[in-house]
Amino acid sequence: MDDEVQQPEYEVGTGMLCVFGRQLKLFREQAGIDRAKFGSLTGYSASTIAAFEQARRIPPPKFIDQADEVLGAGGVLSTGKEEVARAQYPAFFRDAAKLEAEAVELYVYDTHVVNGLLQTEEYTRALLGMRRPLLDEATIEQRVAARLARQEIFDRWPAPLLSFVMEEPVVRRLLGGEQVWRGQLEQLLLLGQKRNVELQVMPLDREDNAGVDGAFTLLTPRQGQQVGYMEAQGRSTLVTERDAVHALSARYGIIRAQALTPSESLAFIEKLLGER
Repeated sequence: MDDEVQQPEYEVGTGMLCVFGRQLKLFREQAGIDRAKFGSLTGYSASTIAAFEQARRIPPPKFIDQADEVLGAGGVLSTGKEEVARAQYPAFFRDAAKLEAEAVELYVYDTHVVNGLLQTEEYTRALLGMRRPLLDEATIEQRVAARLARQEIFDRWPAPLLSFVMEEPVVRRLLGGEQVWRGQLEQLLLLGQKRNVELQVMPLDREDNAGVDGAFTLLTPRQGQQVGYMEAQGRSTLVTERDAVHALSARYGIIRAQALTPSESLAFIEKLLGER
């Protein structure tokens, strides 16, 4: 079955964040601790505690564990930690983010921008600043932090197998300006040296390209079957039907064969940097 997810983007003050905020306030009041004292016990200001309770900010996992202990919540607050963390992503990406965090294999084909797992902080911030309608600064910063946190996948052990194929225009676009672009390409060169990472570029001069239908990702969780994921314009699709996933997997294999090899791709990126 293919599950098309058409949900509104993340908004503060809704859903799981509201539930957590009310629970946090209830436990704090039952403990007879005001916001200022509670903040001093957890390392946050009273205004930040208020933002957590009112679902205007997303509390980090470390704070949730601290709050559970300080307030004697008996694990009630910590139990919701994973769902609170999922709220940091736009609604359409939350299911994929969970699969990504559990993946032992990840195969990505990108056509427009550098994949989020490979982005520098500056590149991410530039992309989010280009969004229309405009995002407010607090949302941009929250999403920058969330995207960078996903890059912990590169430090996991056992190391997952990660393959990225990107169209040539992806590495040529000066999104954010030349300095941001150079920093991004330099990051690609660094990540491409990792033993569990393969970066490939699909050059524009290819007369045959199996990726003409657009970008997609294949994820294989530690326990479970491989699934496909696609997104565009704030909409996403999880592909779970076996034949459809097999077709995506076969297509990705052809795309990899048509692209430059990993070593050729890194040399291509180095050449781009040297040309400017």
